[in-house]
Amino acid sequence: MPHASLKLIPGVDQNRTEALNEAAIWESNLIRFVPDRQGQGLPQKLGGWTQFIPSTSWDTVRAIHAWADTNTNNYLGVGAESSLWASDVPNSFVNLTPQYYTASVAVSVTTVSGSADVTITDNNSNVSSYDSVYITTPISVGGVILSGYYSATGLGANTYKITARNIIGVLTPATSSVTNGGAVPTFTSTISPSTQTITVTLANHGYSVGSTFSAIPPTTVGGVVIQGNYIVTSVVSTSQFTIAAANAPTSAVTVSMNGGNAQIIYFLGQTATAPPVGYGAGGYGSGGYGTGVVYSGTGRVLTSVSIAGNGTTATATPAISIYVTPGSSITVSGSTHFNGTYTVLTATSTTFTFASTANFTDTGTTVSVKTWGFQMPLSTDKDWSLDNWGEYLIASPVGGEIFYWNPADTNGHAVVVPNAPLINEGCFVAMPERQIVAYGSTFTGFQDPLLVRWCDIGNFTSWVGTVTNQAGSYRIPKGSKIVGGIQGPQQGLIWTDLGLWAMQYINLPLVYSFNEIASGCGLVGRKAAGTMSGIVYWMSQSQFFRLSGNGVEPVQCPIWDVIFQDIDTDYWQNVRCAPNSRFGEISWYYPTIGSNGVPTKYVKYNTLLGQWDYGTLTRTAWIDQSVFGPPIGAGGDLNIYQHETSNDADGAAINASFQTGYFSVQDGDLKTFVDQVWPDMKWGLYDQAQNATVTITFLTADYPGDTPKSYSYTVNQTTQFVTPRLRARLVAIKIESNDIGSFWRVGNIRYRYQPDGKF
Repeated sequence: MPHASLKLIPGVDQNRTEALNEAAIWESNLIRFVPDRQGQGLPQKLGGWTQFIPSTSWDTVRAIHAWADTNTNNYLGVGAESSLWASDVPNSFVNLTPQYYTASVAVSVTTVSGSADVTITDNNSNVSSYDSVYITTPISVGGVILSGYYSATGLGANTYKITARNIIGVLTPATSSVTNGGAVPTFTSTISPSTQTITVTLANHGYSVGSTFSAIPPTTVGGVVIQGNYIVTSVVSTSQFTIAAANAPTSAVTVSMNGGNAQIIYFLGQTATAPPVGYGAGGYGSGGYGTGVVYSGTGRVLTSVSIAGNGTTATATPAISIYVTPGSSITVSGSTHFNGTYTVLTATSTTFTFASTANFTDTGTTVSVKTWGFQMPLSTDKDWSLDNWGEYLIASPVGGEIFYWNPADTNGHAVVVPNAPLINEGCFVAMPERQIVAYGSTFTGFQDPLLVRWCDIGNFTSWVGTVTNQAGSYRIPKGSKIVGGIQGPQQGLIWTDLGLWAMQYINLPLVYSFNEIASGCGLVGRKAAGTMSGIVYWMSQSQFFRLSGNGVEPVQCPIWDVIFQDIDTDYWQNVRCAPNSRFGEISWYYPTIGSNGVPTKYVKYNTLLGQWDYGTLTRTAWIDQSVFGPPIGAGGDLNIYQHETSNDADGAAINASFQTGYFSVQDGDLKTFVDQVWPDMKWGLYDQAQNATVTITFLTADYPGDTPKSYSYTVNQTTQFVTPRLRARLVAIKIESNDIGSFWRVGNIRYRYQPDGKF
């Protein structure tokens, strides 16, 4: 009887039919291909992973970033759906979640003529000298306009001081003295079918025709909602100007912005020392991971809060939702059972809950609660951009501010970057100039989806360009939004939904040049691009692309059907690009229809062979080789794993498998009889036991549409051959394993056969 070798074509091809896919691989899961000297790809089991941090996150991890400080200490920054934290070694961590809240308070501002110092009264605000505020409602007082970011100096429980400056940081002293005064803008509407004009009253407004006026809190006047950016259409006086509403008012009224109150965002600074944090040291469930870092001495005081409950969970009423959010820290005093600092577990507009350290029974008591909180911006896309500015971690929630954390503040939380844009789609640090680049940013408090802004070189507190710095901005002129951006090889790269733009440093006066590299190759999500060996790869809406020395070019994908016919396009933003430079691979984890936006499957491109495979595995965040070693990924089970560290899935078996397409041993319509097959494999890693157990299944059919018959055999290193004695026109082979601690790689499988008639 004749003999033959089963020499597999490397890579997986799902674009062909199973019968057309002869001698090639049709299906795969948790495998990879390694090149041999002939340029072929030998299929083998995927490398395993182990838990990197010995505790789970309390919500889904969306971003991770590794870096080292100037003392060679390594850190892993982790951005979850409603939290931010960092680890300096795999078993020690600190909660960095920014602490801030938004308050609506009566306008009570004091100025002194000739001085830029301004005192604001806000009862129970408890602002410290390390905190900062962002005034979103313009306040006219003493001849100056207060709006935007200010550092604060605490003067007591009810008052604090800021220094009035214009947008480029120049002091703006008051021209008159005012005590506990000031006003926010008022809007006046008139009834006229032919006009949409709204008159705005704001003393000493400083606007001119064509200027942009921003109304951040919504105000309804004459049936028209005023919120957004408006062009000033005329200037009536130094105290009045007009804007055009979206539609004509239906009544003539005068209404104050935000009900006449000031809207202020309070950012908590690093003002106090927290108790020891980390696994085993005041750790899980006690001031460390899972409960939030404990701070004292600052925070807004809420009085007349009633606490009641039975067991270990307390319920407090009422909650003030803008102050109390899940994950917030609260300090309770005045209760027999509760005196200390706790973490909010749940919160609504009327109640919130927190946990006690012991059982209790309480029928209700009125206490004083001091609270501060963090809440992701109002978006379903709860993601982060993470990078590092030297030894500082830079973190920005999608649609939110930019924060930083200094590892020297080992117990501190991330604090807002002074003067940085209030809203950003994302950011990255441009090198070698070291500038934070924010995209989908703002000047006015409302997001401009195509705006790019960057800070001065070496100074992330300076964001407005002048003749003496290199801060600046640029608005991409094409597309509807910026989807993502990275620091690529020798240039910044900005993707819109339509194309790719290069951002190259050219020094003063323009600082950066922006050039469209290619169109029709937009990015699907902010983390759908990655680099490998100086080449940038990304997923677009219907194919993959790469940027190399040849420019932008598509990457042929023979498993196109697998991903683009199954991906849930409502969750493009959850796609995660996952480079693995150890094996020259770059993967994309993506959500499928019915997975509720969780990236549960992957496709993988081997850049060394130009071949693809695919499989099932959940990863919600990823980084390539880093200061911590092999790649690190976040699982759907809220754990963080380091890859290429074992043969198993964190102690469980890896169900690795692949199946060939149908091949016909004989040409024409003859059936073939196969009576012996000789396995040829590596059964373990070089320095490990050769003890893998593999199942080989033969799938036979006479015609492509038939339901195949299967013949399975368990083989290992001691198996010389198997005797399937199968008879068919078409044969496919499946190789799989699910044993613990093993590794395998397929070599040259041989078989013995002979023709066996037509029927």
